[in-house]
Amino acid sequence: MKQNTLYLVIGALAAALIALGLYVYREQSKPSGVELRIDESGIRIQEN
Repeated sequence: MKQNTLYLVIGALAAALIALGLYVYREQSKPSGVELRIDESGIRIQEN
């Protein structure tokens, strides 16, 4: 039972590390400048 818990903890840490890496990659790959979105809720202008 103790070995299963260890695998669970290692798996959770690996998943968290992958999620953090994806988040950082998406934040750094955003274009700089002004972002203009037009959708059903209207027009949004956001400065990056």
